[in-house]
Amino acid sequence: MSLLQILADATTRTGTGTEPIPWYANPSQWFLPLIIVVMVFMLFGTNKSKRGEQKKRDEMLKNMKRGDRVMTIGGILGTVVDVRDSEVMLKVDESSNTKIKFTRDAIKRVVDEDTPLSK
Repeated sequence: MSLLQILADATTRTGTGTEPIPWYANPSQWFLPLIIVVMVFMLFGTNKSKRGEQKKRDEMLKNMKRGDRVMTIGGILGTVVDVRDSEVMLKVDESSNTKIKFTRDAIKRVVDEDTPLSK
């Protein structure tokens, strides 16, 4: 017997050949649904955490008041002087009494004295 005949005999199915192949025996049939399930899980898993972070940020911006020390998205540190609907005025320099207006969305976070600035 040649090597090709041995391989051909090893790969042929035994029996009548009319039995259906079970779904779990053919990986190509469950690979695509598995990939789809993983993609959906990743999509909804990341959105849930982003929604939670956005909710915390909105609450922080809503509760911002005069006297709070804040950091802008540009890294400017200042003390809140005035809070309006869409604007916040910050005092950034005590010696020259420099004040700058920012939109509320430009405020990254309220800085506590206990927490470090690099976050």
